[in-house]
Amino acid sequence: MGIKVVISFSGGKDSMLSLHKAISQGYEPIALMTTINKNKGDSWFHDISSDLLKQVSSATNIPLLLVECDGENYEKTFEAALKNMKNLGAEACVFGDIDIDHHKQWGENRCKNVGIKAIFPLWQNERELLVKQFIDLGYKAIIKKVNLQNMDSNFLGKTLTHDLLNDIKKTGSDVCGENGEYHTFVYDGPIFSKKIKLLENREIINENTLVLRLH
Repeated sequence: MGIKVVISFSGGKDSMLSLHKAISQGYEPIALMTTINKNKGDSWFHDISSDLLKQVSSATNIPLLLVECDGENYEKTFEAALKNMKNLGAEACVFGDIDIDHHKQWGENRCKNVGIKAIFPLWQNERELLVKQFIDLGYKAIIKKVNLQNMDSNFLGKTLTHDLLNDIKKTGSDVCGENGEYHTFVYDGPIFSKKIKLLENREIINENTLVLRLH
């Protein structure tokens, strides 16, 4: 068995690709750890429901750890969850960061404070190549959140393809969405035992952000 790791899991394409790469590199994921906005009940940043995250956990056969926190105690709660994972045997946490230094530093600091390693399987890889690799591996990710200052509402609800990446680039947006142009939810792929069915959706506009509620 490989080194046991916990995955800092958003439910989006980058964290899923980092999970895929960690497994291919011989690491053993013992949990998907997702932070939940205590005031909303959905995941931070991607606004994914707990129910969908549980379905991902079931489909990938990796236990799910939901970490409820608010903006005031986010770091402290994250570290407490890491410490819990360490007690369960995790030696490292896997993050999906690509090339934003302060994001990587944040993850390293959280891990350092609890005495485990931080692993970044995607670090310093070219953004467009990563998202193309994600698609070529057979993963399916739906765009569930767009910043209307960068992309229009027509992108919402579409599954990432090479053609769609070209359309994203035409808007002037980062093809990987690293500047917050869009967020995704991964509903199928090579490590899934079954495809997650997205039964219903509705659009919610919040300031400049358009969100697809998936059920």
